[in-house]
Amino acid sequence: MFRLISFVIGYLFGGIQNAIVYSRLKGTDIRNHGSGNAGTTNVMRTFGRKAGLMIFALDVLKAAIAVVVARLIFKETSIVAGLYAAIGAIIGHSYPLFFGFKGGKGIAVTVGSIYMIDIRIGILVSIAFGISLKLTKMVSFSSMILTGLVPILLFVFYRNGSSFNFIGNSSFVEIVILGAVIAAITILRHKSNIERILNGTEAKVGQKKVNT
Repeated sequence: MFRLISFVIGYLFGGIQNAIVYSRLKGTDIRNHGSGNAGTTNVMRTFGRKAGLMIFALDVLKAAIAVVVARLIFKETSIVAGLYAAIGAIIGHSYPLFFGFKGGKGIAVTVGSIYMIDIRIGILVSIAFGISLKLTKMVSFSSMILTGLVPILLFVFYRNGSSFNFIGNSSFVEIVILGAVIAAITILRHKSNIERILNGTEAKVGQKKVNT
């Protein structure tokens, strides 16, 4: 039952669509602009850098709160509860109940979630994202690198338990599988980007159109 409750907590927080609310306050809907995604990059392109950074911070915050709430409620299964909340937040952000099930791709939400699950993993995936973005200039590819590392790092840090975050009665296998689910969601949400990357047509940072 704690798994379902954690997921619902995450979904409800994730469904708080900061980009859509902000754009509606501006008299429009972010989903009608650019890539059509209710996320940081599209907001940045449509309303400017400051607006994009604000939305990024708010999306990180909502996911962080969701994970912390789940972990505090279910202390005996803290890590697993946090991961279910993280998945719920990502899905809630991507398919928000009160906004026609059309949201963003969930990278900021993933970042906020991971930092609250294990700050070491959060720092490492952030560094990997930065390096990838520097080399490729592609936000989409770098985002997939970021989330792809999550299950790998969960395996590394939790295969023999962890003194940093006590996992209690949680299953190590379940922890790694949940990390893989987070990575899989990102890949599925970036399907069109993957096609453009393979075709050599994916937009890069600094170009006119960014589809992430």
